[in-house]
Amino acid sequence: MKKKRVDVISLGCSKNLVDSELLIRQFQAGGYLVEHDPSQPGGEVVVINTCGFIGDAKEESIETILDFAEAKKQGKIRKLFVMGCLSERYRQQLSVEIPEVDRFYGKFDWKSLISEMGMPYRADLKNERSLTTPGHYAYLKISEGCNRNCSYCAIPLITGKHTSRSMESILKEATLLASKGVKELQVIAQDLSYYGLDLYKDKKLPELVQMLSEIEGIEWIRLHYAYPAGFPMELLDVMASNPKVCSYLDLALQHISDNMLKIMRRNVSKEDCINLIKRMREVVPGMHLRTTMITGHPGETEEDFRELKDFVAEMKFERLGVFPYSHEEDTYAYKNYVDDIPEEVKQERAEEIMELQSGISLAHNEAKVGRVMKVLVDRKEGEYWVGRSEFDSPEVDPEVLIDSSEDLNIGSFYNIHITGAGEYDLIGEVR
Repeated sequence: MKKKRVDVISLGCSKNLVDSELLIRQFQAGGYLVEHDPSQPGGEVVVINTCGFIGDAKEESIETILDFAEAKKQGKIRKLFVMGCLSERYRQQLSVEIPEVDRFYGKFDWKSLISEMGMPYRADLKNERSLTTPGHYAYLKISEGCNRNCSYCAIPLITGKHTSRSMESILKEATLLASKGVKELQVIAQDLSYYGLDLYKDKKLPELVQMLSEIEGIEWIRLHYAYPAGFPMELLDVMASNPKVCSYLDLALQHISDNMLKIMRRNVSKEDCINLIKRMREVVPGMHLRTTMITGHPGETEEDFRELKDFVAEMKFERLGVFPYSHEEDTYAYKNYVDDIPEEVKQERAEEIMELQSGISLAHNEAKVGRVMKVLVDRKEGEYWVGRSEFDSPEVDPEVLIDSSEDLNIGSFYNIHITGAGEYDLIGEVR
């Protein structure tokens, strides 16, 4: 156990990761050595930033807390703190069930953890983070919370109503990141489509993205988690005309049958979704769309599932993920629907969609063979340098494996000739 060392464990999404990075910067300012997700935790203090979104994520968070609670009982660590979404949602229950944790904090009161450690919170560092990503890209969170009322989703219960950050604050943070070598911004929020409505009474995402692109040093801007209802169409013109804005969008659709969209309280129709996708592909040729689907939501019939499967086959999304439905406490679905679809059916449907998608993904990748693509190198792994094109987000999307006998610079862009393709990765060489 090393004194003045804190181990920070981040679970869940990239929005959680940003909170961990803000916390780490405060610890460092207080003179602590901080390790993020160490393979062998060895500090006197451990902070676990939890996820509480769906069943699997909650289970992972609880197991992690229990592991470190046991380590504390054995004297391997001195203090154990828990923060984040799971703690926000179940703080009282967790405090009773896992007393080894010194204190539970929620998603928004983690600054009090700094005081618990005997340090003042440094307000002058509020826009500063210690990046846990490679230094050439960073996540940029532009809002918290969500105003939607989707039946299955616990996020509004955890994060509250949508709250946009001011453009001034976001641009200041992005400029600081760029000054430290960040070249790619992953712009994230629970709902990008809503950005600005609360602060400015207007959808400001197109304007914000344009202003971010004008920051010196920023070369790529990638957008995550847009909502189809109320999508700011002006954004497409910015994407089409601005080479710094990646032709990539994470658009959460969740289902497509009108029956399910109504049950899920999505406030869009099948026709709305199809028209939006067609418009996106018309205005931004070559755009890569990432989306997610849910299988096994209460009320999903075999006919609904076939409609979803046919839709995936027809739309040929470049990127797609599937989640079996999770019956989350206190959501609209939990209060109003019976979770009557067996878990094995939910899983089988999800696997069926993913099997279909694997063939679609392979076809998209094979179409890139012979092209020369701009690729950002993230790391060296085995015999390959590993990078991403503008169509690939870190962690979740395909990568480009670069065969090069010469050393490449991590964090630099290269023109890569694509020579091979698999279901999820491309192979190429420096042109």
